[in-house]
Amino acid sequence: MSFLPPKEIAETALTIGEKKGKMTVSAIFWPGILAGAYIAFAALACLTVSAGWVGDWAASGLNKAAGAAVFAVGLMMVVIAGAELFTGNNMYVAVSFFAGRTRALELVRNWTAVFFTNFIGALVLAAIVYWGGYLFQDGALTAFGTKAVAVAETKVGYSWAAAFLRGVGCNWLVCVAVWMSVGAQDIAGKIFACFFPIFTFVLCGFEHSVANMFFIPLGLLAAKGSVASLTLSAFFVRNLIPVTLGNIVGGGIFVAMFYYLTYLRAKK
Repeated sequence: MSFLPPKEIAETALTIGEKKGKMTVSAIFWPGILAGAYIAFAALACLTVSAGWVGDWAASGLNKAAGAAVFAVGLMMVVIAGAELFTGNNMYVAVSFFAGRTRALELVRNWTAVFFTNFIGALVLAAIVYWGGYLFQDGALTAFGTKAVAVAETKVGYSWAAAFLRGVGCNWLVCVAVWMSVGAQDIAGKIFACFFPIFTFVLCGFEHSVANMFFIPLGLLAAKGSVASLTLSAFFVRNLIPVTLGNIVGGGIFVAMFYYLTYLRAKK
């Protein structure tokens, strides 16, 4: 494995961010859907692993670690196969914006288009899981379905401030993973670059907006209105909005702006 030094990573990320800022909505559409689906696949794997633990083991650190380990595959697919992920683009396009190579309108266009196409991809997989029979068996919730409801209920139960701050922590780590993957010169290096920060964010209980586009709608489908706190309004107001804003701060400020100030400000 070989890696670029930090300054070259910053310069490469700036070039990538400038290109992303100039992408049209039509160019974003399909890779945006793919990224939403890739993260949803990772969330599905995370739920599957977590649902298999019973008793005291269900709340153990080992259970969380197992889910965190499989979730990392989502970003690996985005980075290696190629897709447009909202949380990663919070960093890429922001660093180009700070360097003066991307206009504010281009930044907003990119983030908005990627956000909604990621949402489509995540909902497509939620529909596949629902109609694929994962949630119910003989009219009763499966262990997987019960876990889906519990996860969604937890996510809408945070205060607005807690959801926001958990979003900040999440995308700080996600964008560090993306940033390091830019420096990796082969697939093995990109896998290692993605794995450890993503493992850490999931283990710490941080909140990822695109993953929640799958987790919470799936919980809503499983609950079928039986959980009073689990509603569409709660999904958007108590989770998706504050988590999305936190993700923007985590990736756009703590990674993009900090590395811009460290390595790129003089170039501007």
